[in-house]
Amino acid sequence: MLSIMNVMKSSLRHRSSVAAALLPLIVATVVCGVSSSCSKNKQLVTDAVTERDSMPVMTTLDVTSFISDSGIIRYKIVASEWQMFDRRKPPFWAFEKGLYAEKFDTLHNVEARIKADTAYYYTDTEVWTLIGNVHIESTRGETFDTQLMNWNQKTHRVYSDHYIRIVQPERIIEGKGFDSNDQMTEYVIDSIQGIFYVDESEEDSTQNDNKQDTTWTTSIGDSSSR
Repeated sequence: MLSIMNVMKSSLRHRSSVAAALLPLIVATVVCGVSSSCSKNKQLVTDAVTERDSMPVMTTLDVTSFISDSGIIRYKIVASEWQMFDRRKPPFWAFEKGLYAEKFDTLHNVEARIKADTAYYYTDTEVWTLIGNVHIESTRGETFDTQLMNWNQKTHRVYSDHYIRIVQPERIIEGKGFDSNDQMTEYVIDSIQGIFYVDESEEDSTQNDNKQDTTWTTSIGDSSSR
């Protein structure tokens, strides 16, 4: 009987020794599992935050909105879809289904009408980027057509490095490179490709075609080449 008890005690001591030896391995395995789980959870959280940041914080359909500057309504915006990406760097508004806008003076008279297939407004810099079939009409009866136009509200400048076609009452001007005030009354065209007079024959228009790199400056009451 004593021998059996001794064997049982010896067996228990052996099991205890084995358990003690295995304990660090078990703890390490558990810690490793927890660490792996935490790492996976961290990755899932990171992915979720990244995905959330890339999504718009607001989407509005069939928008007609008025925007004020210094307490005065200066812009009217009409769009099929308006998305705000305030978590993106830089933050911006997206009008990817087209934009129509009107710009008002301080007396609420329309200074310019603007249309584009796509538009982005960067809220930090207050810069608009208009893309695709950009069409601008000024109060002087001029129209401006290009595929890309930038409009800086802070500096009140409108500019592009793309081809532009300007239709005036008496002529059509084509060129590449454009800079103007945001009333579209004083502007400069670089690299003029053609000046076509509406009231002259095709032959006379061809003779007036200027293919050299030139800067065209125009303002109210001034239509001379400088």
